[in-house]
Amino acid sequence: MTSSIIPVDLLAAATNLNYFPSILPATEPTITLLAYQESFATDLLGPNVTARKVYDLPWQAFHEGGVYQKSTNSMYIASNWAGSLDNPVNITIIDMADLSLTSTRYEGLYEANGGTTWYPPGSDTSGTPPAMLWCDEGDFTHPSGLVSVEVPSNETKPVVSYFLGRNFSSVNDVRQHPITGDIWFTDADYGFFQFFRPTPTIPKQVYRFEPTTGIIQVVADGFDESNGLEFSPDLKTLYVTDTGAQHFGPNQTRPATIYAFDVTEDMKQLKNRRTFAYADSGFPDGIHCDTEGNVWSGCGDGVHVWNTDGILLGKIHLGETSNNFAFYPGGMLVFSNSRMWQVSGIKAVGREVCKDFGVCDGSTGGIGWGQGYKGHW
Repeated sequence: MTSSIIPVDLLAAATNLNYFPSILPATEPTITLLAYQESFATDLLGPNVTARKVYDLPWQAFHEGGVYQKSTNSMYIASNWAGSLDNPVNITIIDMADLSLTSTRYEGLYEANGGTTWYPPGSDTSGTPPAMLWCDEGDFTHPSGLVSVEVPSNETKPVVSYFLGRNFSSVNDVRQHPITGDIWFTDADYGFFQFFRPTPTIPKQVYRFEPTTGIIQVVADGFDESNGLEFSPDLKTLYVTDTGAQHFGPNQTRPATIYAFDVTEDMKQLKNRRTFAYADSGFPDGIHCDTEGNVWSGCGDGVHVWNTDGILLGKIHLGETSNNFAFYPGGMLVFSNSRMWQVSGIKAVGREVCKDFGVCDGSTGGIGWGQGYKGHW
């Protein structure tokens, strides 16, 4: 377990190719906290932070998702594709009381990837979300789309599978807008790149879907591989990651970039696309904001954190790719496929912690999360 934070000398890093090897552990993967700006140590992590490896498994149980359900006090994580349709993606379940692990599959959810909590139409929004919404990449038989999973009954229901008659390539990540209830999601080609989906027939785009009316719109295009997405805490900005640097293999001349968009006042469209940040290692994949607006994303060597100006504040450095992670009150779980890591005692609070856990600060963890989130639609 580590609690020390290493300050980064940016001027030394800008002129000395051997600077980072000189400050990082010789043996990796190892969790290391790197402060590129002092505020990362003081304002986001704080004096009580600790970090440790929780699991190191012989299979890739910790890949995407990270969806909390209060009714079971559990975090749900999609495993990585194991290379065979005879061995579909599992859902790894972490009991947040003791971080014990079980694994399951849901009938009707075939190849899960990103996910979120959500309030299905007509559900009570005065408490925490009663269901999970998963991106199902599909396979050669089943379409790609969004699938709802009710907890704890585990009943599944397709929510959207087609864009006006055309199937998606491999839907990747999803968020529910907390005011309108609309579903915003991305589409990528990773099922095709991993040989379990047909040749893509539709561009890589960001969509907005109204689950009460069936209206679906493309709200952004022009991506190599649209991947993670996240709203700022004031809901005025949408961040979208482009992981084009990874197709059938890596190519770092393609995008490894986070783009920012302004959300229009009617909360239905996007405008003013701009480059927000570029990842120096791998590519930015899963992405989340904290309540102060800082942007956190899983990248090629761990989790990177930028402020609202796109300045890199720090890294939770693993020495290996983190595809995603999940905040909980007072901490976060970091996923790097066969390994899961825990960072505890942090000051930063994830944007959706209040909604999902019923706790609106980072002061508590474990079970007994408090009162529910008050929805707006």
